[in-house]
Amino acid sequence: MTYAPDALLYGGDYNPEQWPRETWREDIDLMRRAKVNTVTLGVFSWALLEPREGEYDTSWLDEIIALLDEAGIGFFLATPTASPPPWFTQAHPDAMPVRADGVVLSHGSRDTYAVSAPAYRAAARRIARVLGERYGAHPRLRGWHIHNEYGTLDYGPHAARAFRIWLRARYGTLDALNEAWYTAFWSQRYGAWEEVLPPRATQYLHNPALAVDFRRFSSDEMRAAFVEQRDEIRATGSTAPFTTNFMLPTWNHLEQWSWADVQDVVSIDHYLDTTGPDGHTHIAYGSDLTRSWAGGPWVLMEQNGRGIRVGDRTHAKSPARMIQDSLGYIARGAQSSLFFQWRAGSGGSEQWHGALVPHAGGGSKAFRTVVELGEILERLHEVVEPPQDGRLVDARVGIVWHADGWWSLETPHLPNDAVSYSDEVRATHRSFWRAGIATDFVRPGADASRYRLLVVPALYAVDDATQDWLRRYVETGGRLVVLAPSGLVDGRQRVGGGAYPARLRALVGAGAEEIGVLAAGDTAALDDGSRASDWVEPLVLDDATALARYVDGPAAGAVATTIAERGEGVVVYVGARLLQESRDALLAAQAGAAGVSEDIPGARAHGLDAVRRRGAAADFVFVFHHGGGPVAITAEGVELLTGDDASHGLVLGPGGTAVVRVASGARIGISAA
Repeated sequence: MTYAPDALLYGGDYNPEQWPRETWREDIDLMRRAKVNTVTLGVFSWALLEPREGEYDTSWLDEIIALLDEAGIGFFLATPTASPPPWFTQAHPDAMPVRADGVVLSHGSRDTYAVSAPAYRAAARRIARVLGERYGAHPRLRGWHIHNEYGTLDYGPHAARAFRIWLRARYGTLDALNEAWYTAFWSQRYGAWEEVLPPRATQYLHNPALAVDFRRFSSDEMRAAFVEQRDEIRATGSTAPFTTNFMLPTWNHLEQWSWADVQDVVSIDHYLDTTGPDGHTHIAYGSDLTRSWAGGPWVLMEQNGRGIRVGDRTHAKSPARMIQDSLGYIARGAQSSLFFQWRAGSGGSEQWHGALVPHAGGGSKAFRTVVELGEILERLHEVVEPPQDGRLVDARVGIVWHADGWWSLETPHLPNDAVSYSDEVRATHRSFWRAGIATDFVRPGADASRYRLLVVPALYAVDDATQDWLRRYVETGGRLVVLAPSGLVDGRQRVGGGAYPARLRALVGAGAEEIGVLAAGDTAALDDGSRASDWVEPLVLDDATALARYVDGPAAGAVATTIAERGEGVVVYVGARLLQESRDALLAAQAGAAGVSEDIPGARAHGLDAVRRRGAAADFVFVFHHGGGPVAITAEGVELLTGDDASHGLVLGPGGTAVVRVASGARIGISAA
């Protein structure tokens, strides 16, 4: 997908309906001062737009759009369907979501809807149509923001009905479903479709095949609701692009690849979960993941410019970090720096959420940073034009990602339920970030031929198509690294016969008859100096060669990692959950063996995160200094934040940021200052 606006989009969620008219005028003045060019309207405005069922009032929205238009400010227009109004709850109580434990949720927050409820879907289509007819051709409309953060799971009667329809389409017959779900176990065989229910609270453990299918269904059902709204608006003739904001990092109820297929541009909301240095790796992770889903430029729809929420408290974010974080997303393909929200609320559930205009107002020190960021983004306007091939970052390493991996590792009673898909994928990405190696994420079955190294972390379930895809990648010359726990079950959550990882044993050339689990905090040593925790497989070689063996722990003496040649390529299998530093060393070594080295040599040694974003006529090298001493950057180009010539060397101090425009592929010199 290619999304190239006329400038880097700057602004965020704007909720004028929460404020009197005199504040609107002040807001517009502050936006112009900060060079804000984009806001998002209407995300939670259903009760005002449709105060009574079937009666619509857009007068206030007309008024604020006119003010924005006069000021030259564009807007995303949201459909407000993430937050049905109180009248909807009263009129359609059956459309409230039901938790897994059977509790029917009441109105009082956002996301109070059952996505499969016919009344909800009809009301959502109607208001989407009204908005499309009224604003679809507006010249300031930057795009349609459908719904907000899809992800509300419903286990009620509407979901049960829709789930059965989905299962009929997937399996055709009850016999096929019973076979796929292994329902001979615990007398679960179904004799009628009406007997099939969502995985509601039950006495003990749910059938894992049912649980994962319900997650697949829920993603598809929410996607269908998105497509319905999209199509209602398209039918009005609007040609503005469509998106919906994915949510990262800690929960995932969507299969993002299939969702990306039905959007014009992919967008995310991204909130850091640590105040420490790992926040920089988290920005890279979220950005690389979203760029990969999008297949090109993407939109950062929300971030928190003022705080980082960790556990039960919000930590302040410094002005320098706000700016550096914003540029971190842009370095890896974002076409925007949008925030939640424009003005901090004086009431409501998120009154303490960060905002561009804080409670202290437009004269505050915090707002001066907002103005500074707006000036910086204007200087970087040329980065929005992507190269012809659409590849913003020239990554030679791919990391396999699929929501099935997440959902499968969440099924209950695995050998070690402490192993998390999200943690494993992030740890793998972190290793390459630390090595200064750019990465993409890869959809199973996609063309992976451009990647010299492909890594599969914790893909617990591997279906037949993915199994064949990985084999072909290796046999045609690829270098594959598979990290446990991967390939233990198929797409039906059925354990393969023989030694683990049964689904990939023939490919990796080794297997374990049992899985060793370490107690929390315990580690096992390997003879190559690595250490493992949580999960250790004592491998027996088939036709692979041992790379390392366990020195101690429950698998002492057994093989831990292997290598095997397959066709023109090589596959490495890691049967242990390596600690981060050990993972770093192994993956850096495998990248080196594949001919992949640090993208900008010397950057990491000097504490720099350096990213080359490719553009239509030049490259843009973003440099973030996370180290401890001044560094000189030399390149035949211009540093865009200052306008300085970089050919004689630019000195960047700790915490500093530089963006250097250079010719495509031009070399960057890094040295101590």
